[in-house]
Amino acid sequence: MYSLSTCWNSHRHTDGRAMLHEVRELGFEYAELSHGTRISLMPGILDAVSAGEIKISTLHNFCPLPMGVNHSAPNLYQFTAESDRERESALKHTLKTLEFATRLKAPLVVLHLGSVELKDYSGKLKEMLGRDEKSSSKYEKLVAELVKAREAKKPKFVERLYASLRKVIPEAEARGIKLGCENREALDELPFEDDFALLFRELSSPAMTYWHDTGHAQIKENLGFIQHAQHLQAYADRLAGFHIHDVQTPARDHCAPGSGSVDFAALKPFVKLQHIKVFEFSPAMPVEELKRGVAHVKRIWGA
Repeated sequence: MYSLSTCWNSHRHTDGRAMLHEVRELGFEYAELSHGTRISLMPGILDAVSAGEIKISTLHNFCPLPMGVNHSAPNLYQFTAESDRERESALKHTLKTLEFATRLKAPLVVLHLGSVELKDYSGKLKEMLGRDEKSSSKYEKLVAELVKAREAKKPKFVERLYASLRKVIPEAEARGIKLGCENREALDELPFEDDFALLFRELSSPAMTYWHDTGHAQIKENLGFIQHAQHLQAYADRLAGFHIHDVQTPARDHCAPGSGSVDFAALKPFVKLQHIKVFEFSPAMPVEELKRGVAHVKRIWGA
């Protein structure tokens, strides 16, 4: 199953049916509804799906966006927030996403799981990476400081995350929908690189799956926190699918595959027929560039 995320085109449309027609005309039988899906697009989306014009592979939480929010906002509410009200809002809108997924017969919802409150290490390290300072003692010192700070702070954030997910999982199970827990590029976002194993051990429901974002993983490799293919291999047994995009040095993602540093051939051994494969491209990407990127992946992974 290859799919295209509407993060590429939702901003250009006021009608959900027209938005999905554009995806279908590019040759995709499936679309992912991105976290930029406005409530006003819902009627047209439902019409297109009920008419059999396209199928929905996945929804990206929160979908649709909360009332009054008109821009992509996957971290608008976090499961890890100290505020009870924010965590309740995260739960409320996640359950609405699951309800919408049921109406559309989508099998999976992609989740961002929250973050630990830290200063902006990600931005600083990316700046240093761009200046080719990765091998410097200053870079190494900042990485060590980051690792120490987030390990010291994470227990209470992880506790709140697990408590929130324990409320989401029964609803997902009841609806037969998988939860795709996405690897993130920001160094303060959970789970941290080696923490997915603990997540799946503590929350062992079959509804809990791993969702691999190729761009996010490549940025983490560029920053020196993981080896991309080895990270994917470690969680291959829980893998449900992919967000597919490339990364141009040092950390510009959502680029066309083949234009950056992601080694898609190295990832191929872990790609299975049953996995959902979603191209997640920048809204600024021209159509011809999109087509070249899709063709690049299909040549390597299979059509």
